[in-house]
Amino acid sequence: MIITIDGPAGAGKSSIAREVATDLGFAFLDTGAMYRAITLGAMRRGIAFDDVLALVDYAQQANLSWKDDRIDLDEQDISVEIRTPAVTSNIRYIADPPEIRGCLTMQQRRIAEGRNLVTEGRDQGTEVFPEAECKVFLTASPEERAKRRHLQLQKAGKESTYEEVLMAQNQRDLEDRMRPVGRLRAALDAVVIQTDGMTSCDVKQAVLGIVRSNLQAISQPDLTTDAAGQSAG
Repeated sequence: MIITIDGPAGAGKSSIAREVATDLGFAFLDTGAMYRAITLGAMRRGIAFDDVLALVDYAQQANLSWKDDRIDLDEQDISVEIRTPAVTSNIRYIADPPEIRGCLTMQQRRIAEGRNLVTEGRDQGTEVFPEAECKVFLTASPEERAKRRHLQLQKAGKESTYEEVLMAQNQRDLEDRMRPVGRLRAALDAVVIQTDGMTSCDVKQAVLGIVRSNLQAISQPDLTTDAAGQSAG
């Protein structure tokens, strides 16, 4: 079973998806971290962000691995560094080109093949896993999301102001909505949860409730179809 959790930056997708996966005993895939890791790696290597061919080549060769809350790039922990405003301001150069998105989409599908998986991002329910059995879209006001991200950076010891975080986030929201491929939007069959005023526990329970409803619907036979089939026989 594939569970997709999409939404804008700062909506709490990663932490909620991780907790839901743990509760269900599913694997967890943080696709946003993948894009951030490639962005950081390109910055470190000095790859020009307008050189799409070089970026695609790097995305294909980068050694990414993760476990729990940690993501490694070339065997180095970059879990905190990928969340900085500098990476956020440049991620569009990795997330926008269809060639790079296609490369990472294929990686995500390979990871998910044959597994029970909770995956989060911007386009998991619309582009990467359109046939997923359960889709959730988490969102919140820009101010609430920026406050959460600012607190996250403070806890990690990263210098930034709330205003800087909000400005970078608003720019990212605009870019995500305008992207020609993989743009930010809720899938038509996704359940939207507005998380303002909700605790992380509240959100997790709401998502788990949606998942359980979907599992119940999948396991129950279609009584109407059965009845029709019997009468037709």
